[in-house]
Amino acid sequence: MTIPDPAAFIHANTRLQPVPHAPEISLWLADEITPIWRLTEEELGELGLPPPFWAFAWAGGQALGRYLLDHPHEVTGKRVLDFATGSGLVGVAAMRAGAASVLCADIDPFCQAAVAANAQANGVALDFTGQNLLDAPPPSVDLICAGDICYEKPMTEAVLAWLGQARAAGTRVLIGDPGRTYFPRSGLDFLAEYRVPTTRELEDQEIKRASVWALP
Repeated sequence: MTIPDPAAFIHANTRLQPVPHAPEISLWLADEITPIWRLTEEELGELGLPPPFWAFAWAGGQALGRYLLDHPHEVTGKRVLDFATGSGLVGVAAMRAGAASVLCADIDPFCQAAVAANAQANGVALDFTGQNLLDAPPPSVDLICAGDICYEKPMTEAVLAWLGQARAAGTRVLIGDPGRTYFPRSGLDFLAEYRVPTTRELEDQEIKRASVWALP
């Protein structure tokens, strides 16, 4: 799967705009999901692709980013992994809050370019990996952040098991979620809840209640 120029595609099909619930941060985002989804499939020459998660500020990520900005002690001086980073929103927030370093991880072929563009737009440095980190033990970092990871049952179970391994090894794990179907209803420590502005393009409500949790 080869993309001739993902950076040019991103700049041509998104615009730099403030994140609704974290306006200190601006990202290259799309205004509507259907057109850019179709364009993504055309660019990759493949139908039935998952949504371009990198092109939107999803509610769970917005909540997690807001939490880090408001609670910099969680990240100051720490090595952070932003798992399933998408746009890099949480990674940008972590760096803005004082993280020593952030590794953004995502298997979407557009994400590296999206993360690079958004890091540059916010004056921060973000590292990136396109490897599927679930294929190996969790990396040695101080904090793992995971926003909007509970869309599908098998993936949710795999990610939560992997995050559990990280927690058992001593890594702090924070999860941002707006009440997705497969989000676990128990076994997590509640940290904060936000009313996050979104759109009916992406969600069933224009304001989503999104919460931040920690693995105990």
